[in-house]
Amino acid sequence: MKQPIPYVVARILLASVFVGLGGERLLVKVGALTGRTAPGAAGVALSAFEVLAGIAIMLGWQVGRLSLLLAVFLIVDAFIAHPFWNFSGPEQRGELLHFLKNLSIIGGLLLLSWTEAHRPDTKAPGELR
Repeated sequence: MKQPIPYVVARILLASVFVGLGGERLLVKVGALTGRTAPGAAGVALSAFEVLAGIAIMLGWQVGRLSLLLAVFLIVDAFIAHPFWNFSGPEQRGELLHFLKNLSIIGGLLLLSWTEAHRPDTKAPGELR
């Protein structure tokens, strides 16, 4: 079944943040970008997952499952990487902004996962694709 163009564009845009940010960290690790702290082994693994999952979602492969995995990843990231409650002033505002950005992306990923599970061409009712 052909997917509507706005849906495909939205899927690509939503996944682009993972490809872009994960790719940036990988480029820092291999020395192609300087001036930033290179991630450790766990950071490289998570960055590679982000890039691969983002590309897969862009291409329409396993969108439902990968969207849920990335949503869980972002929930953890929101609370660990952006603890706005530990800051004050302008720093708190910046961390809050990133925290809320993560929440909005989580919402988009959950919607994407739900949409994939309820597409008319789904093989089994409720099965995630």
